[in-house]
Amino acid sequence: MLYQKSATELSAMLARGEISAVELTRSVLGRIEETDGKVGAYVTVCAEDALKQAAAVDSRRARGEELPALAGIPVAIKDNICTKGVLTTCSSKMLYNFKPPYNATVIERLNAAGAVMPGKLNMDEFAMGSSCENSAIKLTHNPHDLTRVPGGSSGGSAAAVASGETILALGSDTGGSIRQPSSCCGIVGLKPTYGSVSRYGLIAFASSLDQIGPMARTVGDAALLYNTICGRDERDATSAHHTYPDFTKCMGKGVKGLRIGVPKEYFGLGVTKEVEKAVLEAVDALRAEGAEIREISLPSTDAALAAYYIISSAEASSNLARFDGVKYGYRAREIDGLIDLYEKSRSEGFGDEVKRRIMLGTFVLSSGFFDAYYKRGKVLQQKIASEFAEAFEGCDLIATPTSPFTAFRLGENVDDPLKMYAADICTVTVNIASLPAMSIPCGTGADGMPIGLQLIGPRFSEAALFNAAAHYESLVGGFNKIPAIG
Repeated sequence: MLYQKSATELSAMLARGEISAVELTRSVLGRIEETDGKVGAYVTVCAEDALKQAAAVDSRRARGEELPALAGIPVAIKDNICTKGVLTTCSSKMLYNFKPPYNATVIERLNAAGAVMPGKLNMDEFAMGSSCENSAIKLTHNPHDLTRVPGGSSGGSAAAVASGETILALGSDTGGSIRQPSSCCGIVGLKPTYGSVSRYGLIAFASSLDQIGPMARTVGDAALLYNTICGRDERDATSAHHTYPDFTKCMGKGVKGLRIGVPKEYFGLGVTKEVEKAVLEAVDALRAEGAEIREISLPSTDAALAAYYIISSAEASSNLARFDGVKYGYRAREIDGLIDLYEKSRSEGFGDEVKRRIMLGTFVLSSGFFDAYYKRGKVLQQKIASEFAEAFEGCDLIATPTSPFTAFRLGENVDDPLKMYAADICTVTVNIASLPAMSIPCGTGADGMPIGLQLIGPRFSEAALFNAAAHYESLVGGFNKIPAIG
C-alpha cells in the first residue's frame, strides 16, 4: 500500500513515474475512509480538493516540469493553521464555522511545493491540552491502542501520521504539543527554533512560545517537510533572518565526537523507570557509536512548568480576547446588550480548559498580582535560557525523555488538570528558551506503547538534530512501521 511508504520513497517513485500523485492521494484517502472512524484524527477531509491538487501535479509532471521533492505528497494540517476557504476551527465551538479568507504562510509554501492537503486534523481546543481530549469536536484515539490518548495538543496530527492516514503532517508546539504526541504515537516530531517557521496564519495561543513544525514517520521525511516550511517571512515580525541548509543533506555524518549532555533533573520529575531505561539505552547506543556523553545540570527545570503556565496563560488571555461573538465564529443567541453578548458568547463558545487558562492568565496579569507571578515567571524564563546557554558551552546536544510516561488511557486524567499538565514537564523548557528539539521513538513500555527520546540543541542547530536522530534511526532499523488498527 502506498500510504505505508515514507515521503522520501514516494517522492522518488513520483519523480521516476512509477506512481502518480492521484494514485498516492487515493491510497491515503482510502486509508482515511477505512480507519478514521476508529482513530478520529480528522475534523475535515478535503477529498475532492486533494484529488484536484494531485491531478494538477501529475499534469505539471507530464509537461516535463521539474517539481519540488514534496510535489504530490499528502500533508495534513493541524486545525489551528489557516487554510483559505477550508474550515479552521481550532477544534472549538467558538470557531465552528470559520473559513479563513487567506492561507497561512506555511500553507502558501506547501502549495508552491505542490503538496496535497487531504484535510485538517483534530487537536486540543486552541492547542490547550496534552491528550487531545479537550477538543469540542471529537475524540482522537492512539493508533497503537485505541483505548489510549494520542497526546496533545497535536494529537490528530500524530495519530494521522502513525496510522497511515497521511504521509506527513504539520503540528504546532507551544510547550511540547508536537513532541509529546509524537512520543505517544511513536513518530518523529520537530519543534523548530523559534522564528525559523512563520507564524503568520497560525491562530495564536501564546505568541512568544508557539512554533509550527513537521511530524513524520522518519527523520528524513521530517527534514523534507522542514525544508519547505522554514525561512524568513516579512509578514511575521518574529521571523528570523537566517540562512538555512538543505536539511535532507545534513544526515549521514555519524555521531563520533558529538558531545551529548544528559541532565540529571530530567530523570526525576515523575519520569517512570521504563521511560528512563529506554532513554538511557538510546543514549548508550549513541555512546557506542562514538558520541561523548556528559552528565549536566539544569537546576531550574523543576520550576519550569509553573513558569510556562504563567507565561502561556497570560498570553492566551490576551490573544483570545479577540473571540467576542462579534466579528466571526460563535455568537450567543439570547442576549441583552453588548456586554451580555461578550459574556455569553465566550462562556458558551469556549471549553473548560480554555476558560481555565484565560482566567489564570487574566489573574497573573492583574495589577495586584503582576509582580508576584507574571514578572517572576519572565525572570525565571531568562534564567532557564541562560542555564541552557551555559550547558551548550560544554555539549552539542542534550538528551532527555520526551514524555515522563507512555500514553495514558482515555478519560484517566480528564478530572485532574495538574496531572495532565505534568505530561509537558520534559518539553516546556525548550519553548521557554526558544530552542529546537526533536522527539524520536526509542522503545516501548510494558504496555506496548511508544517511548520518545528528546534531543535538544542550541538555536538553529536543526542540522545537528537531524543528523543525530537519523543516525539513531539507522541503528534501530527505522520507525516507519504502521500499527494494526484494532
